[in-house]
Amino acid sequence: VQLQASGGGLVQAGGSLRLSCEASGRTFSSYVMGWFRQAPGKEREFVATITWSSGRTYYADSVKGRFTISRDNAKNTVYLQMNSLNPEDTAVYYCAADPGPILGSNWYRLSKSFHYWGQGTQVTVSS
Repeated sequence: VQLQASGGGLVQAGGSLRLSCEASGRTFSSYVMGWFRQAPGKEREFVATITWSSGRTYYADSVKGRFTISRDNAKNTVYLQMNSLNPEDTAVYYCAADPGPILGSNWYRLSKSFHYWGQGTQVTVSS
């Protein structure tokens, strides 16, 4: 499994970015896909997760209502639309994949649950 993340950059507070994660190497119809982020000096944290088959989504409280995770089956790509960005969103964003299934209500929030990781893309929000 290969995951290629892209779309990061520098944006002013209040702006928007869309991250993409192109997946290859497997059939992902049953996979769980996630976005995590890691700011300098902090642990990697959960952002959002989507189940490829049903499209069910999960969000961290800090991004709920501002970020939207989605997938394009034809392109094998998962997106993270980020709106109303603020400086606290500055981090390296990683996409992740796992065959699943989701085991329990906390499973999708844990980075250790995901077997495959992309290389990360930097998002910087200026104030």
